[in-house]
Amino acid sequence: MTIPPRATPEGPTISFDIGGTHLRAAVVTADGAVIDRVQKSSNGTAEALEDGIVEMTAELLVDHPDAVAVGLAVAGFLDSERRVVRFAPHLPWRDADVAARLGERLPIPVSLEHDANSAAWGEYRFGAARGARDWVLFALGTGIGGAMMSGGKIFRGAYGTAPEFGHLTVVPGGRPCSCGKRGCLERYCSGTALAATARELATTGRFHGPLAESCIDGTATGSDVMLAAQTGDPLAEAAVGDFADWLGRALALVSDLFDPELIVIGGGVAQAADQYLDRARAVFAREITGAGHRPLARIEVARLGADAGMIGAADLARAEAEGKVSDRE
Repeated sequence: MTIPPRATPEGPTISFDIGGTHLRAAVVTADGAVIDRVQKSSNGTAEALEDGIVEMTAELLVDHPDAVAVGLAVAGFLDSERRVVRFAPHLPWRDADVAARLGERLPIPVSLEHDANSAAWGEYRFGAARGARDWVLFALGTGIGGAMMSGGKIFRGAYGTAPEFGHLTVVPGGRPCSCGKRGCLERYCSGTALAATARELATTGRFHGPLAESCIDGTATGSDVMLAAQTGDPLAEAAVGDFADWLGRALALVSDLFDPELIVIGGGVAQAADQYLDRARAVFAREITGAGHRPLARIEVARLGADAGMIGAADLARAEAEGKVSDRE
Protein backbone atom coordinates (compact mmCIF):
# COMPACT_ATOMS: atom_id res chain seq x y z
CA MET A 1 0.00 0.00 0.00
CA THR A 2 1.30 3.45 -0.97
CA ILE A 3 -0.54 6.69 -0.24
CA PRO A 4 -0.53 9.29 -3.05
CA PRO A 5 0.74 12.82 -2.21
CA ARG A 6 -1.91 15.02 -0.67
CA ALA A 7 -0.29 17.23 2.00
CA THR A 8 -0.61 21.02 2.04
CA PRO A 9 2.15 23.38 3.29
CA GLU A 10 0.60 23.99 6.70
CA GLY A 11 -1.21 21.75 9.15
CA PRO A 12 -0.77 19.32 12.03
CA THR A 13 1.75 16.49 12.32
CA ILE A 14 1.13 12.75 12.63
CA SER A 15 3.36 11.01 15.15
CA PHE A 16 3.85 7.46 16.41
CA ASP A 17 4.84 5.86 19.69
CA ILE A 18 6.22 2.49 18.61
CA GLY A 19 6.21 -0.07 21.40
CA GLY A 20 6.93 -3.77 21.47
CA THR A 21 3.26 -4.78 21.47
CA HIS A 22 1.40 -1.69 20.26
CA LEU A 23 1.41 1.20 17.84
CA ARG A 24 -0.03 4.49 19.06
CA ALA A 25 -0.50 7.36 16.64
CA ALA A 26 -1.61 10.92 17.25
CA VAL A 27 -2.33 14.05 15.30
CA VAL A 28 -0.55 16.96 16.98
CA THR A 29 -0.95 20.66 16.31
CA ALA A 30 1.89 23.17 16.13
CA ASP A 31 1.23 24.19 19.76
CA GLY A 32 1.55 20.60 21.03
CA ALA A 33 -2.14 19.71 21.35
CA VAL A 34 -3.26 16.15 20.52
CA ILE A 35 -6.43 16.41 18.42
CA ASP A 36 -6.85 12.83 17.23
CA ARG A 37 -5.39 9.41 17.97
CA VAL A 38 -5.56 5.74 16.95
CA GLN A 39 -3.98 2.52 18.29
CA LYS A 40 -3.44 -1.04 17.08
CA SER A 41 -1.37 -4.12 17.85
CA SER A 42 2.19 -4.16 16.50
CA ASN A 43 3.21 -7.79 16.96
CA GLY A 44 4.90 -9.33 13.91
CA THR A 45 7.59 -8.72 11.35
CA ALA A 46 9.24 -5.49 10.29
CA GLU A 47 7.10 -5.53 7.15
CA ALA A 48 3.94 -5.88 9.23
CA LEU A 49 5.04 -3.04 11.50
CA GLU A 50 5.67 -0.75 8.54
CA ASP A 51 2.33 -1.76 6.99
CA GLY A 52 0.66 -0.77 10.25
CA ILE A 53 2.32 2.65 10.23
CA VAL A 54 1.24 3.27 6.62
CA GLU A 55 -2.32 2.09 7.27
CA MET A 56 -2.72 4.21 10.41
CA THR A 57 -1.29 7.23 8.62
CA ALA A 58 -3.80 6.72 5.79
CA GLU A 59 -6.62 6.49 8.33
CA LEU A 60 -5.59 9.74 10.02
CA LEU A 61 -5.08 11.55 6.72
CA VAL A 62 -8.75 11.05 5.90
CA ASP A 63 -9.72 13.54 8.61
CA HIS A 64 -6.43 15.49 8.57
CA PRO A 65 -5.38 15.82 4.91
CA ASP A 66 -3.33 18.92 5.76
CA ALA A 67 -0.80 16.98 7.89
CA VAL A 68 2.74 18.13 7.06
CA ALA A 69 4.97 15.30 8.34
CA VAL A 70 5.19 11.97 10.15
CA GLY A 71 7.39 11.59 13.23
CA LEU A 72 8.32 8.26 14.84
CA ALA A 73 9.40 7.89 18.47
CA VAL A 74 11.40 4.64 18.45
CA ALA A 75 12.55 2.64 21.46
CA GLY A 76 15.90 1.64 20.00
CA PHE A 77 19.33 2.71 18.78
CA LEU A 78 19.33 4.98 15.72
CA ASP A 79 22.21 5.99 13.48
CA SER A 80 23.63 9.50 13.76
CA GLU A 81 21.36 10.73 10.95
CA ARG A 82 18.29 9.25 12.67
CA ARG A 83 17.19 7.31 9.62
CA VAL A 84 18.37 3.76 10.35
CA VAL A 85 17.17 1.71 13.33
CA ARG A 86 20.31 -0.18 14.29
CA PHE A 87 18.82 -2.23 17.09
CA ALA A 88 15.62 -2.20 19.11
CA PRO A 89 15.27 -4.99 21.70
CA HIS A 90 11.47 -5.11 21.51
CA LEU A 91 11.04 -4.32 17.79
CA PRO A 92 11.82 -6.39 14.65
CA TRP A 93 14.03 -3.75 12.96
CA ARG A 94 17.76 -4.56 12.64
CA ASP A 95 19.99 -2.13 10.71
CA ALA A 96 16.87 -1.04 8.83
CA ASP A 97 16.61 2.24 6.89
CA VAL A 98 13.13 2.86 8.19
CA ALA A 99 13.04 6.49 7.04
CA ALA A 100 13.72 5.46 3.43
CA ARG A 101 11.27 2.56 3.49
CA LEU A 102 8.42 4.63 4.86
CA GLY A 103 9.41 7.67 2.81
CA GLU A 104 8.73 5.66 -0.36
CA ARG A 105 5.21 4.83 0.81
CA LEU A 106 4.02 8.01 2.53
CA PRO A 107 3.09 11.33 0.88
CA ILE A 108 4.71 13.52 3.54
CA PRO A 109 8.22 13.62 5.06
CA VAL A 110 9.18 11.02 7.67
CA SER A 111 11.62 11.51 10.56
CA LEU A 112 12.77 9.25 13.40
CA GLU A 113 13.88 10.01 16.94
CA HIS A 114 14.72 7.95 20.01
CA ASP A 115 11.65 7.71 22.23
CA ALA A 116 13.33 9.24 25.30
CA ASN A 117 14.71 12.11 23.21
CA SER A 118 11.24 12.63 21.76
CA ALA A 119 9.72 12.79 25.24
CA ALA A 120 12.43 15.19 26.38
CA TRP A 121 11.79 17.46 23.41
CA GLY A 122 8.08 17.43 24.17
CA GLU A 123 8.68 18.44 27.78
CA TYR A 124 11.18 21.10 26.67
CA ARG A 125 8.79 22.66 24.19
CA PHE A 126 5.47 22.26 25.97
CA GLY A 127 5.93 20.78 29.45
CA ALA A 128 7.98 20.76 32.64
CA ALA A 129 11.32 21.77 31.05
CA ARG A 130 10.23 24.93 29.25
CA GLY A 131 12.96 27.56 29.66
CA ALA A 132 15.56 25.11 31.01
CA ARG A 133 19.04 25.23 29.51
CA ASP A 134 20.94 22.23 30.95
CA TRP A 135 18.60 19.49 32.06
CA VAL A 136 17.95 15.74 32.10
CA LEU A 137 14.92 13.56 31.52
CA PHE A 138 14.95 10.44 33.70
CA ALA A 139 12.11 8.20 32.52
CA LEU A 140 10.98 5.37 34.77
CA GLY A 141 8.92 2.60 33.22
CA THR A 142 9.60 -1.04 32.41
CA GLY A 143 13.23 0.08 32.33
CA ILE A 144 14.93 3.48 32.45
CA GLY A 145 14.93 5.92 29.56
CA GLY A 146 17.18 8.94 29.58
CA ALA A 147 17.77 12.13 27.63
CA MET A 148 20.03 15.15 28.08
CA MET A 149 19.63 18.65 26.64
CA SER A 150 21.93 21.65 26.71
CA GLY A 151 21.23 25.04 25.21
CA GLY A 152 18.16 23.80 23.36
CA LYS A 153 19.98 20.86 21.77
CA ILE A 154 19.59 17.14 22.41
CA PHE A 155 22.86 15.46 23.38
CA ARG A 156 23.25 12.13 21.60
CA GLY A 157 26.96 11.37 21.85
CA ALA A 158 29.28 10.52 18.96
CA TYR A 159 27.20 7.64 17.61
CA GLY A 160 23.69 8.67 18.59
CA THR A 161 23.06 6.33 21.54
CA ALA A 162 23.67 8.53 24.61
CA PRO A 163 22.66 8.47 27.39
CA GLU A 164 22.01 4.94 28.67
CA PHE A 165 21.50 5.67 32.37
CA GLY A 166 19.60 2.44 32.90
CA HIS A 167 22.54 0.24 31.95
CA LEU A 168 25.16 1.71 34.22
CA THR A 169 26.39 -1.13 36.44
CA VAL A 170 25.58 -0.27 40.04
CA VAL A 171 25.76 -3.76 41.63
CA PRO A 172 28.62 -5.84 40.14
CA GLY A 173 27.36 -9.37 39.61
CA GLY A 174 23.83 -8.27 40.58
CA ARG A 175 20.45 -8.98 39.03
CA PRO A 176 20.59 -10.12 35.39
CA CYS A 177 19.49 -7.57 32.81
CA SER A 178 17.91 -8.10 29.39
CA CYS A 179 20.86 -6.16 27.87
CA GLY A 180 23.14 -9.10 28.77
CA LYS A 181 24.91 -7.50 31.73
CA ARG A 182 24.26 -7.92 35.44
CA GLY A 183 23.59 -5.31 38.10
CA CYS A 184 22.29 -2.56 35.79
CA LEU A 185 20.62 0.43 37.41
CA GLU A 186 17.26 -0.34 35.84
CA ARG A 187 17.22 -3.73 37.56
CA TYR A 188 16.91 -1.81 40.86
CA CYS A 189 15.13 1.40 39.84
CA SER A 190 12.21 0.79 37.45
CA GLY A 191 8.71 -0.63 37.42
CA THR A 192 9.96 -4.17 36.87
CA ALA A 193 12.65 -3.65 39.52
CA LEU A 194 9.98 -2.66 42.03
CA ALA A 195 8.25 -5.99 41.51
CA ALA A 196 11.57 -7.87 41.72
CA THR A 197 12.44 -6.20 45.02
CA ALA A 198 9.02 -7.03 46.44
CA ARG A 199 9.47 -10.67 45.42
CA GLU A 200 12.87 -10.85 47.10
CA LEU A 201 11.46 -9.33 50.29
CA ALA A 202 8.45 -11.67 50.24
CA THR A 203 10.68 -14.74 50.19
CA THR A 204 12.22 -13.73 53.54
CA GLY A 205 9.02 -14.76 55.31
CA ARG A 206 8.81 -11.42 57.18
CA PHE A 207 5.72 -10.26 55.27
CA HIS A 208 2.25 -11.76 54.92
CA GLY A 209 -0.93 -10.95 53.07
CA PRO A 210 -2.26 -10.87 49.49
CA LEU A 211 0.65 -8.92 48.06
CA ALA A 212 3.23 -11.27 49.59
CA GLU A 213 1.36 -14.24 48.17
CA SER A 214 1.18 -12.73 44.67
CA CYS A 215 4.88 -11.87 44.86
CA ILE A 216 5.81 -15.43 45.77
CA ASP A 217 3.70 -16.91 42.96
CA GLY A 218 5.21 -14.38 40.54
CA THR A 219 2.05 -12.54 39.50
CA ALA A 220 2.65 -9.19 41.23
CA THR A 221 3.62 -6.25 39.01
CA GLY A 222 5.26 -2.97 39.84
CA SER A 223 1.85 -1.29 39.57
CA ASP A 224 0.44 -3.78 42.10
CA VAL A 225 3.23 -2.93 44.53
CA MET A 226 2.74 0.81 44.13
CA LEU A 227 -1.02 0.51 44.65
CA ALA A 228 -0.50 -1.62 47.75
CA ALA A 229 1.89 0.98 49.16
CA GLN A 230 -0.92 3.53 48.98
CA THR A 231 -2.95 1.35 51.36
CA GLY A 232 -0.09 0.97 53.83
CA ASP A 233 0.94 -2.60 53.01
CA PRO A 234 4.28 -3.14 54.86
CA LEU A 235 5.85 -5.21 52.07
CA ALA A 236 4.92 -2.63 49.45
CA GLU A 237 6.19 0.22 51.58
CA ALA A 238 9.53 -1.53 52.04
CA ALA A 239 9.88 -2.18 48.30
CA VAL A 240 8.92 1.39 47.39
CA GLY A 241 11.39 2.68 49.98
CA ASP A 242 14.17 0.67 48.38
CA PHE A 243 13.12 1.99 44.96
CA ALA A 244 13.21 5.57 46.26
CA ASP A 245 16.70 5.08 47.68
CA TRP A 246 17.97 3.79 44.36
CA LEU A 247 16.34 6.67 42.52
CA GLY A 248 18.01 9.18 44.84
CA ARG A 249 21.41 7.57 44.25
CA ALA A 250 20.77 7.52 40.50
CA LEU A 251 19.88 11.21 40.41
CA ALA A 252 23.02 12.02 42.38
CA LEU A 253 25.07 10.04 39.87
CA VAL A 254 23.43 11.88 36.96
CA SER A 255 24.10 15.22 38.65
CA ASP A 256 27.74 14.35 39.27
CA LEU A 257 28.09 13.54 35.56
CA PHE A 258 26.10 16.37 34.02
CA ASP A 259 25.42 19.01 36.71
CA PRO A 260 21.93 19.87 35.39
CA GLU A 261 19.72 22.67 36.65
CA LEU A 262 16.65 20.44 36.30
CA ILE A 263 15.83 16.73 36.35
CA VAL A 264 12.40 15.77 35.02
CA ILE A 265 11.01 12.43 36.19
CA GLY A 266 8.94 10.86 33.42
CA GLY A 267 7.63 7.47 32.38
CA GLY A 268 4.75 5.40 33.70
CA VAL A 269 6.12 5.19 37.26
CA ALA A 270 6.10 9.00 37.46
CA GLN A 271 2.33 8.87 37.89
CA ALA A 272 2.90 7.65 41.46
CA ALA A 273 5.68 10.12 42.28
CA ASP A 274 3.96 11.22 45.50
CA GLN A 275 4.77 7.74 46.87
CA TYR A 276 8.54 8.00 46.57
CA LEU A 277 9.84 11.34 45.30
CA ASP A 278 10.28 13.13 48.65
CA ARG A 279 12.43 10.28 49.94
CA ALA A 280 14.38 10.16 46.67
CA ARG A 281 15.04 13.90 46.87
CA ALA A 282 16.45 13.48 50.38
CA VAL A 283 18.77 10.67 49.29
CA PHE A 284 19.81 12.70 46.25
CA ALA A 285 20.74 15.70 48.39
CA ARG A 286 22.78 13.46 50.72
CA GLU A 287 24.53 11.33 48.08
CA ILE A 288 25.61 14.00 45.60
CA THR A 289 29.32 14.84 45.58
CA GLY A 290 29.92 18.03 47.57
CA ALA A 291 26.61 17.69 49.39
CA GLY A 292 25.76 20.88 51.23
CA HIS A 293 28.26 22.95 49.25
CA ARG A 294 26.71 23.15 45.78
CA PRO A 295 23.36 24.03 44.21
CA LEU A 296 21.01 21.10 43.70
CA ALA A 297 19.05 20.44 40.53
CA ARG A 298 15.33 21.00 40.74
CA ILE A 299 13.46 17.71 40.45
CA GLU A 300 10.08 17.95 38.72
CA VAL A 301 7.51 15.46 37.43
CA ALA A 302 6.85 15.40 33.69
CA ARG A 303 3.64 17.13 32.62
CA LEU A 304 2.79 15.56 29.26
CA GLY A 305 2.29 12.02 30.52
CA ALA A 306 2.18 9.14 28.04
CA ASP A 307 1.83 11.55 25.11
CA ALA A 308 5.22 13.23 25.65
CA GLY A 309 7.04 11.11 23.09
CA MET A 310 4.44 11.58 20.38
CA ILE A 311 4.21 15.32 21.01
CA GLY A 312 7.99 15.68 20.88
CA ALA A 313 8.35 13.51 17.78
CA ALA A 314 5.64 15.55 16.07
CA ASP A 315 7.34 18.85 16.84
CA LEU A 316 10.73 17.61 15.66
CA ALA A 317 9.21 16.20 12.46
CA ARG A 318 7.49 19.52 11.79
CA ALA A 319 10.74 21.45 12.26
CA GLU A 320 12.60 19.12 9.91
CA ALA A 321 9.86 19.21 7.27
CA GLU A 322 9.74 23.00 7.33
CA GLY A 323 13.54 23.31 7.26
CA LYS A 324 13.64 25.19 10.51
CA VAL A 325 16.82 25.58 12.56
CA SER A 326 16.70 22.94 15.30
CA ASP A 327 18.95 20.99 17.60
CA ARG A 328 20.06 18.91 14.62
CA GLU A 329 22.34 21.63 13.26
